[in-house]
Amino acid sequence: MLTILGFAMIATFLVLIMTKKMSPIAALVLIPALFCVAVGQGAKLGDYVIEGVGNLAPTAAMLMFAIVYFGVMIDVGLFDPIVRGILRFCRADPMRIVVGTAVLAAIVSLDGDGSTTFMITVSAMYPLYKRLKMSLVVMTGVAATANGVMNTLPWGGPTARAATALKLDASEIFVPMIPALAVGLLAVFLLAYVLGRRERTRLGMLTLDEALVREAEEETVLAGAGTGAGDGDRLRKGSAASGSADLTQDGDDEEDDDDEEFKGLDPDRSTLRPKLYWFNAGLTIALLTAMIMELMPIPVLFLLGAALALTVNFPHMPDQRARIAAHADNVLNVSGMVFAAAVFTGVLTGTGMVENMADWVVGAVPDAMGPHMAIVTGLLSLPLTYFMSNDGFYFGVVPVLAEAGAAHGVSPLEIARASLAGQALHMSSPLVPAVYVLVGMAKVEFGDHTRFTVKWAVLTSLVVLAAGILFGTI
Repeated sequence: MLTILGFAMIATFLVLIMTKKMSPIAALVLIPALFCVAVGQGAKLGDYVIEGVGNLAPTAAMLMFAIVYFGVMIDVGLFDPIVRGILRFCRADPMRIVVGTAVLAAIVSLDGDGSTTFMITVSAMYPLYKRLKMSLVVMTGVAATANGVMNTLPWGGPTARAATALKLDASEIFVPMIPALAVGLLAVFLLAYVLGRRERTRLGMLTLDEALVREAEEETVLAGAGTGAGDGDRLRKGSAASGSADLTQDGDDEEDDDDEEFKGLDPDRSTLRPKLYWFNAGLTIALLTAMIMELMPIPVLFLLGAALALTVNFPHMPDQRARIAAHADNVLNVSGMVFAAAVFTGVLTGTGMVENMADWVVGAVPDAMGPHMAIVTGLLSLPLTYFMSNDGFYFGVVPVLAEAGAAHGVSPLEIARASLAGQALHMSSPLVPAVYVLVGMAKVEFGDHTRFTVKWAVLTSLVVLAAGILFGTI
């Protein structure tokens, strides 16, 4: 019964947010609350929620201070050179812009933190997508899928969890999987190329001269000042051919009357601190290094980093308050979503739904598939890491799969490697806090992102699994 209700709860949640019948926050709170009552455990709802909030509170704190920190770094101009470099590479060509999104997301993912990746990627690319009328779900889909593949780095989380759960060395799991993961990353770049070509067809070919900087007067297409409706008309070349429906983000055709979308990277903004550029760069590198080396808990590192960045860049209290207020919307939206997700995960775990769902899935595997348990694990990793947290999958399900595989001579190492295949899809799961940073900063509805991204993320995950089998590591 719990198994059926667990799947029904997840299905109800996904249908409601994808059809936009409820907001993600409302659905994350109300749907599990109703199902908790339905299973006869309504009296324990408070305990489940408090436990879920307690588990996710460090994540919420990390996201809050990370948004403030990177928001300040954007304000003071740390990422402006990256944006200018990407613009020169992209040459105002939608295909290059989408490929540039994938490359940037993959590079920044080296720090192992999805939230950081999405904040930097969206900050750099969002103005380009908006200015050129490109689909924002293409940006979020490509960024999430690229980050999902890179999330398999030993310090990214899944590999370390698999190693801990099966008592293996993380390097023994990860190193042989590098060729397969590289193929997966190439698949993401190919996907970005295809989606970029489709965007180019939809929008028409653009030229560099119409979108790049004009030194004294027009500055840059990323700046709010001096860009009127006529500039947008000049940016649209060729026929606006009708593209695929799933490439069209609701609201893309609406004009933004306020130019706040582009002022964040205005080269003349008052928050720039060019004299402190190398201090800010050094602070960011030191912060990311400390994260990778695990010198302190990540929430503590971002708390200290945000406080130091604010104090040095904006020594006057009114300026500090203004910067915090400027990023308050993002902080509230993301932290609110995380705490709402805590209700969902708390009920799933507390009622025993997750455990029953996992047992049912494992029990449904035929005995004849025993010698192929690594492939089964890879296939199961797609839905299970989407509907479960990584902790639940790697500590609850993977050991059971490994035990079943061992009975048929399948090495735990093969099980561990195969379990990484679903990470490209996992990063778009409603249970991953970082995805709310992505959709929130990109101003994309979570349902739109899910509807667009899931099919491409599944395809990428299957490519990783197939490559692992081909290379003999799975």
